[in-house]
Amino acid sequence: MDAAAAFLGALVDLGVRHIVLSPGSRSQALALVAAELELQGRVRLHVRIDERVAGFTALGIGRETRMPAAVVCTSGTAAANLVPAALEAHHAGVPLLLLTADRPPELRGVGANQTTRQLGLFSSSARLEADLPVPEETDSDGDGEQSVMLRQVAADAVEAALGAGTRAPGPVHVNVPFREPLGGQAPRWLGAPTAELTTTAAADQDAAPIADEPPEDEASGALYQGGGGIGEADQPAEPDDLPHLLDRGPRTVVLAGADAGTDAEALAHAGGWPLIAEIVSGSRYGRNLVHRYRRLLSDPQLGGRIERVVVLGHPTLSRQSAALLSDPGVEVLAVRGPGEPLNLNGATIAVDAVAVAAGEPDREWLGQWLRASRDASVDLSPPAPDADGLSSAVPAERLGAIKAELAAVRAPLDRAAMVDAVWRATWPHDRLVFGSSRLVRVADDLLGGKKVPVHANRGLAGIDGTVATATGIAIGSQTGGRPGVTRVLLGDLALLHDAGALLLPPAEDEPRIQVVVGNDGGGTIFDDLEVAAIASAEVMDRVLYTPHTTRFEHLARAYGWEYQRVTTRAALDQALTAPVGGRQLIEVPLTR
Repeated sequence: MDAAAAFLGALVDLGVRHIVLSPGSRSQALALVAAELELQGRVRLHVRIDERVAGFTALGIGRETRMPAAVVCTSGTAAANLVPAALEAHHAGVPLLLLTADRPPELRGVGANQTTRQLGLFSSSARLEADLPVPEETDSDGDGEQSVMLRQVAADAVEAALGAGTRAPGPVHVNVPFREPLGGQAPRWLGAPTAELTTTAAADQDAAPIADEPPEDEASGALYQGGGGIGEADQPAEPDDLPHLLDRGPRTVVLAGADAGTDAEALAHAGGWPLIAEIVSGSRYGRNLVHRYRRLLSDPQLGGRIERVVVLGHPTLSRQSAALLSDPGVEVLAVRGPGEPLNLNGATIAVDAVAVAAGEPDREWLGQWLRASRDASVDLSPPAPDADGLSSAVPAERLGAIKAELAAVRAPLDRAAMVDAVWRATWPHDRLVFGSSRLVRVADDLLGGKKVPVHANRGLAGIDGTVATATGIAIGSQTGGRPGVTRVLLGDLALLHDAGALLLPPAEDEPRIQVVVGNDGGGTIFDDLEVAAIASAEVMDRVLYTPHTTRFEHLARAYGWEYQRVTTRAALDQALTAPVGGRQLIEVPLTR
């Protein structure tokens, strides 16, 4: 207990404010200390049955707050269930602390129950890995040698998670072995001020990655390795002293992928260049924004004349962007981010930062794009009522206006109207989370510009963990009584994949969250892929669409969510802007 208190207490002293816990026997010391820290009001504790849900919940907290949440779990498959969240955190540059309890070294490799080789589970993505020694001593005042060492490990772990010594924040794995007895009382000194922590640059890139075979001293449980397993392609280059200077000559566009943020809009504005911003970029606003960019990239007079692309973030949502970045005749400069460096054409120039050279912008080039953008944009809002007709004294005119109004109100929802309604309902104090479903591509193709906080797990663009991530984002954004609603827009399969994330313990505060699910009875995203042209309808149903007959109302009620099924735009607008509870599931039936 003293060791657990020293380590978790140090994390709190370093600014960690959220612990996400999945119950287990081997991790009970960490769990009991976390509960004590919650009673002291020093952390918010979130308990989740499923470790995968716990990992993505912590990921969402880290995405929103930019500080790592700590995930605590027991040994065995529990630890392995954190791998998906760790991979996403690595590729998306999200800080995350993974604390896995373990058997002591003498029980590893001998067939002991619930024991596997946990060190190395996250080596391809971890900024730092540490296999702590088994706690051996009792610390009456919190100042013993063991406690001092654990506080230093905590400091290194937080620094590494925040990106010290690497290009970007990411996951850190601390493996914590315990011998029996596994529990006890939290020490009385927990919560008292500790000695000043020494922080050093963690994840030293000169350190060797963890080898395939355990080092000779692994039996002691004393392995503490910085920079664990970050592959050669992920080793950060030394940052340039000066940003790469972009001259004015080539016909240039700025391409903003996932998490590009405000920098992309600022660069496009400074250079006088068209801004192609994915819906998940956080850059989809400003005077240089290009609407319906997929169409314009396919236009030989626009996309076909591009000479240079400057990329920020991680573009993933359109084939047109991928084709542009793969064109050997186009100069591509990519600002370095987390994960593997972008290099689809084999000649991409990676830079740490960019700046625009002095001179006049190419107004003709920008003007061509903006005129085409204006012509291509669509207005998805419901038609305005015919005020003159509704107030007309002529019965036929008035009746016609009433019929038109009723037809508009009763018109069934399609995907375009659905994404537009969610986009229009969301404001800067809200959060919008897109799942990896067909709907995010519809939104990317059709929606206009708006400066709202947008999140999506596009590091690996997996379908898993969407609801859990959104819950973490809601928790992080609403801490301290801050206003706003977190809205999640996803498909039916993405929701079913993460149904366990709907569970919330009754002792925890409910975040304000709306899960808006488009239910078309399966994975219709495959309609737009090559397989749709070669597979039979029966095979498509069996192995790709994976149709289902889930009653989402029953699912919502079972987990304690408010539920609404809406079929018209008016009903969806009302549901989005008049929440009926803390957690709300809104189902929109869609046709294939």
